[in-house]
Amino acid sequence: MPEVTATLVKELRERTGAGMMDCKQALTQAGGNMEEATRILREKGLAQAAKRAGRVASEGLVDAYIHGDGRIGVLIEVNCETDFVAKTEAFRTLARDLAMQVAAARPDYVRREDVPAGVVERERDIYRAAARNEGKPEHVLDKIVSGRLEKFYQERCLLEQPFVKDPDRSVGQLVQEVAARLGENVTVRRFARFERGEGVSPAANGEA
Repeated sequence: MPEVTATLVKELRERTGAGMMDCKQALTQAGGNMEEATRILREKGLAQAAKRAGRVASEGLVDAYIHGDGRIGVLIEVNCETDFVAKTEAFRTLARDLAMQVAAARPDYVRREDVPAGVVERERDIYRAAARNEGKPEHVLDKIVSGRLEKFYQERCLLEQPFVKDPDRSVGQLVQEVAARLGENVTVRRFARFERGEGVSPAANGEA
């Protein structure tokens, strides 16, 4: 079993933001394997974040991100419990990363619960019809539709998208990890994405 050195502990702490003792315990449990130790800390962080999820998060900030010399702009509101945490570098970095995610990945909703029921039903109908057209048997249609709907959520809901800076984890996992590090409930409330010329037809510009 590899020795759990101070260097390993320091590296894991820098990678995850967890406390020194938590990092040491995770490395010991993982037999010195950095990736396994990271997974252990993430799971603990998710559990801790879940316990905080019921606490009111009314502080935070609205961040703005402009990309491509003014071609794309994003506004996003990220909430936490205290003004103190809202001013920390970790929280501000999270808000900026989330704004960059919205700019790059073009989500339409924050979470799957925000998707209107009518949109979900329309997608289900489309996936079911497509599967039938592909010749799939009736008894597997529900499974196929569920799988494609999950992919829809991963593509269109911010918290379920792969994080652009680390596709091995979702944006939701990133938020929960930061919440665990800061010790507060952290939530994404809303966002707006603007792209220059989006939705403008040639006729609207007076072009033939």
